[in-house]
Formats: sequence, structure tokens, C-alpha cells
Amino acid sequence: MRFETFVALRYLFALRKQSFISIVSLFAVCGVAIGVGALIVVIGVMNGFSTDFQEKILGVNAHIMVTSLRGGIKDYEKLADEASRVQGVVGVTPFVYSEVMLSTRSGVKGVVLRGIDPTTSDSVLSLSKDMVSGDVANLERQGDFPGIIVGSELAKRLGLTQGSEVNLLSPSGRSGSAGFTPRVRRFIVAGIFRTGMFEYDSSLGYVSIPAARKLLGFKGDVVSGLEISVDDVYNVEQISGDLREAIGSFTVYVRHWQEMNANLFAALKLEKTAMFIILAMIVLVGSFSIVTSLVMLVIQKTKDIAVLMSIGANVASIRRIFMLQGTFIGLAGTFIGFLIGVPVSLLLKKYQFIKLPSNVYPVDYLPVRLEAFDLVAIGAAAFLLCFLATIYPARRAAALSPSEALRYE
Repeated sequence: MRFETFVALRYLFALRKQSFISIVSLFAVCGVAIGVGALIVVIGVMNGFSTDFQEKILGVNAHIMVTSLRGGIKDYEKLADEASRVQGVVGVTPFVYSEVMLSTRSGVKGVVLRGIDPTTSDSVLSLSKDMVSGDVANLERQGDFPGIIVGSELAKRLGLTQGSEVNLLSPSGRSGSAGFTPRVRRFIVAGIFRTGMFEYDSSLGYVSIPAARKLLGFKGDVVSGLEISVDDVYNVEQISGDLREAIGSFTVYVRHWQEMNANLFAALKLEKTAMFIILAMIVLVGSFSIVTSLVMLVIQKTKDIAVLMSIGANVASIRRIFMLQGTFIGLAGTFIGFLIGVPVSLLLKKYQFIKLPSNVYPVDYLPVRLEAFDLVAIGAAAFLLCFLATIYPARRAAALSPSEALRYE
């Protein structure tokens, strides 16, 4: 063990004899520990929200969407074949999109209607995994009325169960002698899904593409666009460029999920950074306590410092002694903070005992996700703040003159 480390540890364990300095040091350790623990939990929650949003958004929406600039795509099968051959594309499915009114005896609700192909939708959407009753294949049911799959919140609001009858009213109606007549068609609830996001569960409905075409009055084999899934969601920029080149048509528009949700994820990233800075202030307060305890220790140990310098300890050694002591206090606080923050985060993640109102927040629980990079960044930031706090007391200790300190001894 080096001389500086030995003396720093002796001073550290001797703090119990100076009760006031010991209490200040204890507050320093607690301040750093609380700050680090709070940072770990809050950053983990922010990561959880961001990841949960992404998974749910990409479960309901495709990674890439190809739509027409002319209102619809006619030769979508050829377009889908070309898109499926692009490297990185793992699934392609057509869709029809519109907004309609859904009415029952219990009330009326505006609904975002999406026509899908049950045979290919599983390769792009997570609808099959989100079903709480019924099955996606029920959309192709044979009977007097076509099937519709609705969200759990919508079903709860209107009192719908599997097998209930609903009426869909399309805004694209017919003009006649009696005026404008909207298209109205009856559907049977073929299933209920739940994503956990109130916005989707309360206003989204799925039907088959033929049923959507008939309701909306589409002429011919036309769809609103194609939904595409890729093997790497963070490489959609490159894959979108390859899709544009492969399709080679100026009548279609290719957009990926990062473009369509740029504002949301930018806001989450900014909020995460702001929370990191704000909570790092708690660690900063703890580091100020380190400055206080070390300055008081320097005053208390003036005679010892003078003796050490008289027997050969140089200025650098004295400086390192107090820097090491402050660093040990910071490391102890950081370690205790990790012992607090990581288990609390894991408990929140496993048991989800903090529930959120689903009609206020997009999710009904507190999601937590710990990432190695964030843990390293938190530990490094805490260590750096504690290390910087040792510089002033260490320089003050090294600036003592042995002759002045021992003059009256």
C-alpha cells in the first residue's frame, strides 16, 4: 500500500474521534448516495417510458409506411413484392385507413378505422399478441355482417363484447335527390385488443380490407398504402432510402417511424437530459459536504501535516492524501447509491406496484429499464463531482508551511 493511501485511510477511519467532522462526512456520503440512487431510478423510469412508447407505437404502427400521393395505390401487390426484396425488410402488408363513426345503443364514438390483411399483418403488427378476446382471423368470418376488432377502452365505454353488433358510418357517402347520404354498415365485434396505451385502445378499430373498401366506397382493388417491418428499427433511414430506389416511383411517399414520431422522442430525450442535470444537483450538494469535511479536517490536522512535511513528505504527497480521502467518501456514497437505486428499480420493474391512471398517461404502470451506459454515466458523473470537490481542500493542505504550523507547538 502506498504511503498516501495508508495515511488517507487512517485519517478516514479516525474521523469517529472528531464527532462533528464525522457527522459532516456522513452527510456527504448520504447526499451522494441519495443523489446517485435517485438518478438511477429516475433515469431508469425515463428509459422505460421511452422504450415502452417505442414498442407500443411500433406494435400498432409499422416501421415504414409507403403511401400514395394520389390518394390510393392500385398495383399494391407488385409494389409489395418489390419492397419485400429490399435488404432488411422482413414483412409487408397492405392497409386501408380512414376515420369513421361507430354507433351502438350505448352511444357514438369517432374511430380510426384500419383495414388489414389478416394473413400478412402478423409480420408487421403486434395485433395478434395484444388480443384479449377473439382472434385476428375472425375478421374474415363468413356471415351476414363482417367482423371488427376494437380496443378494450372503446369496448368498455360502449359496453361491447365479442359478438356485439355495431354500426359504422363512413364520411364518404352518396349524393342523391334527398341530399347527402352517408354509408352505414353493420359489423360484428370479432375481438377486443389491449395495447396498454389509452389513445389506441379507445379510438382504434380493425376490419378486413374488403370490408373497409366497401364501407368507404373504394372502387377497384385499391389500398391506402403498405406497412413494412424491418429487422433493425434503428436502421430505418438507410432501408427507407433503399426502398425509394427500389420502388422508383414519384407517386408514392416513404416515411419511417422516426420521422412520424420525431417530436415525441425528441421531447422524451430532452426531458431525460433535464432530469439528469436536475438530480445531479443532489450529488453536487453532497460534494459540497465533502469540501466542508475536508477543510475542517485540514484545520484539525495542521500539526500532523507539518510533521509529515518535516520528515520528508512533499507537497504532491500531502495533496494526494486529502484527494484520496475525499475520493473514498465519494466512492462510498456512489456505491451505497447503487445499492439503493438498482434494487429499487428492479423491484419497480418486476412487481409494477406503482399504478398510473390509464386515462391520463399513455401507460397504466411505471415502466423501468436500466441500461449499462446510463449506469456508467451516473457513476462517472458522481465520481467526477466528488473528485473535483477534493481539489480545493487538498491544495490548501499542501500550501501549509511546516515552520508556521509548528512555531507555537
